[in-house]
Amino acid sequence: MAEKFTVEEKSKVLDFLFLKLSTRSKKTIKQRLQTSCILVNNEYVTQHDFKLNIGDIVEIGTNKRTSVDTLKKLEIIYKDNDLIAINKPAGLLSVSSESESKKTALYILKKQLSTSNKEIKLWPVHRLDRDTSGILLFATSKEMRESVMDNWSKASKTYLAVVEGKVKKKKDTIIQPLRLDEKIYKMHVGEHEDAKSAITHYSFVKESKKRTLLEVNIETGRQHQIRAHLSWMGNSIVGDQRYGKEGSRMGLHSKKLSILNPKTNKNITFEIDAPKDFYLLLT
Repeated sequence: MAEKFTVEEKSKVLDFLFLKLSTRSKKTIKQRLQTSCILVNNEYVTQHDFKLNIGDIVEIGTNKRTSVDTLKKLEIIYKDNDLIAINKPAGLLSVSSESESKKTALYILKKQLSTSNKEIKLWPVHRLDRDTSGILLFATSKEMRESVMDNWSKASKTYLAVVEGKVKKKKDTIIQPLRLDEKIYKMHVGEHEDAKSAITHYSFVKESKKRTLLEVNIETGRQHQIRAHLSWMGNSIVGDQRYGKEGSRMGLHSKKLSILNPKTNKNITFEIDAPKDFYLLLT
């Protein structure tokens, strides 16, 4: 639950947080500030030297991801008559479940593009996990979706991942089969009669003292593939509660997607960089 405080004397926000949260470590407080968990007068603040004035209201504990519940518009990075690619924020479901239809990318995008005279119909080409940000592709017809999916195995999918620790190899390929345990909704890594092949390539981008930024390419698109493979390697994705440790935001972003356009028979590429709160995870 969020905590609210009224500022009684001028100070910088980090000093104020150290005072009010004196029972918590300074490292934890800095992380909460950096990962958009602090509001001042209902505006998110991440700068440690942000100046507070008397009467300001500081709210602690509300993560920026909760704002997806009130989203009315999504960032469209590509649109033609057949395909629409959006930049899905972390924390937003890709497609509908009956109980949360208004909190999905599909629902919001349909409302965003529809008019009083025409309701837009969309078909999701693929999905991203709720806490993964980045490129999400939709088709405007069932036929186009199926045509794109016919060549999905040839699509190039590039992600950015912030992982715990330092990797042993700067560049490597993980070839480990995966099988879903439906009871706990988690992928098991390793040989099994029910397991399916999965191939993940990664390369080093940069590192901090305790975390590493990787670029990841997947040949196969198994559910939770990147999350399960990197956890198996000993470098779980930051903020991945299912395969690692809980955090304010999961460090996985779909950066680039290249597909074969079935109408032109040419490759088409969509690309979007990760948001600021993603890169702050590295610190």
